[in-house]
Amino acid sequence: MARPYRSTPVFDETTLPAALRGEHRTKAGVWGVVRVLEGRLRLAYIEPPSETVVVPGRPGIILPDHPHLVEPLGPMRMQVDFYDEPPPDGGGD
Repeated sequence: MARPYRSTPVFDETTLPAALRGEHRTKAGVWGVVRVLEGRLRLAYIEPPSETVVVPGRPGIILPDHPHLVEPLGPMRMQVDFYDEPPPDGGGD
């Protein structure tokens, strides 16, 4: 089973870096799994345009080299896990 090779620190609505709030992407060959531990987070994909609300127990999947941004929806705590193969959370779809 795929395991993350790196994880970010846990961020809250005040410590979430500006770089994650603006458009950014993972590197080629790197999947991201956004995990919300408490609260809610908007995950917006730039191309094609779509968005989802990430909540505890329903992670957001980021495909390799896919532009996106995140926005806290009130108080929250979140973390991103990085994989070098499709993650078990559905990133291979």
